Amino acid sequence: MKSIMTLAAAVLIVVSQAHAEETAPPGDPEAGATVFKKCMACHKVGPNAKSGVGPTLNGVVGRPAGADPDYSYSNAMKKSGLIWDELTLTTYLHAPRKLVPGTKMAFPGIKKDQEIADVIAYLKEFDARGQ
Repeated sequence: MKSIMTLAAAVLIVVSQAHAEETAPPGDPEAGATVFKKCMACHKVGPNAKSGVGPTLNGVVGRPAGADPDYSYSNAMKKSGLIWDELTLTTYLHAPRKLVPGTKMAFPGIKKDQEIADVIAYLKEFDARGQ
């Protein structure tokens, strides 16, 4: 069962990546700061960010899923094998529970491609230290 879920997630990523490469708009970090307000109830960024309901997102672009040592992730997230590159983040932010069934993230997703591109551009501005 686990291998079927892993295979299904991999197929979803490949299909989503192909679609995202065709349609991904350029992101605007300033607009992304506004979109990120939807995320702030659970996630923080910046030099003083701390994990809370969700993990900090400093340096998230490029890091493995489930890698923030200060956050207690679901087993599904820890075992997902995902790397948070732009394409995987795009897929996840559209529908988190579809990409990682069993994730603790209750957020329903962001439906607009431009908003996703903007929030990813915003997150890319923060390295692992929040600088």
